[in-house]
Amino acid sequence: MRARLAKYTILLIAFLTIASGAWAHDLPRPEAGKKIHVFLLAGQSNMEGRADGRRLTEDDRNRLAKAQERVQLAYNREPIKPLDVVKPHPSIEENYHRDRIFGPELFFGIAMSEVWPDEKFLFIKRTEGATTLLGCWNPEWSSEKAALMGEENDPKLYSDFVDYIQETLSGYDPDEYEIQAMLWVQGEGDSSNKIAAQQYGDNLRNLIEHVRKDVDVPNLPILLFQVGKGEVVKGMKRTAQEVENVTLIPQSQDVDSTDFYPKMENGHTNYEGMKKLGERFAEVFLSDYGRKQD
Repeated sequence: MRARLAKYTILLIAFLTIASGAWAHDLPRPEAGKKIHVFLLAGQSNMEGRADGRRLTEDDRNRLAKAQERVQLAYNREPIKPLDVVKPHPSIEENYHRDRIFGPELFFGIAMSEVWPDEKFLFIKRTEGATTLLGCWNPEWSSEKAALMGEENDPKLYSDFVDYIQETLSGYDPDEYEIQAMLWVQGEGDSSNKIAAQQYGDNLRNLIEHVRKDVDVPNLPILLFQVGKGEVVKGMKRTAQEVENVTLIPQSQDVDSTDFYPKMENGHTNYEGMKKLGERFAEVFLSDYGRKQD
């Protein structure tokens, strides 16, 4: 029995070593004297993205091709690849009649690579549509909270996100990367439940505290995009006002406002809106927390 257990242990160690090596091989490598700029992205469907990836213009594609030399995307545990549009889940492909989609990461990455042309980036993105902060994304997950949202059998997304970050970054030495910020687009799911909506502000603060602790960046900048309604939006605004290094990007329903983001009929941000949002994330990060590279 002991010999068999030892054999299995050796095989497991070998497998993990190979897997780790393969994972590390996909990561962008830092250049001498520089670090990889890591950005974390999480949320539900408008972070995942429903924008039509086939609508990119020739100029968009040319800009993306240049960004792909500097920006890698780790997305929902798929193989790490240069920044690009992605293939959606079959249900999304069927419902939206599109075989390529993108979220805010695409034009965020394009914009960041243009402003910091000599830097390398890694985006770690975990998303799942129709999920809530009270349930799936709750760092202090409980079956009672999840059941309240009908999510007791759904993934524990917060713990999975943290595991994903740690697994991805394990391919680096600690001095080879720097986590720059987290982008959060979530709130629609909690808006539909009175208890979840009322607790959203407190739950958002709790999420921020846990993320900063779990990635060991105490003042990690958090960029929020205003989604949802009512108490959820109030909770976002309070958090941005009261918690250090938290910025809320507002959204308006006034088509003439600079804070208007075009959408499809079902409320998901379309190509124009998602392009604008990605570029706005970059603009806000650079204005509030970044610096322009020489």
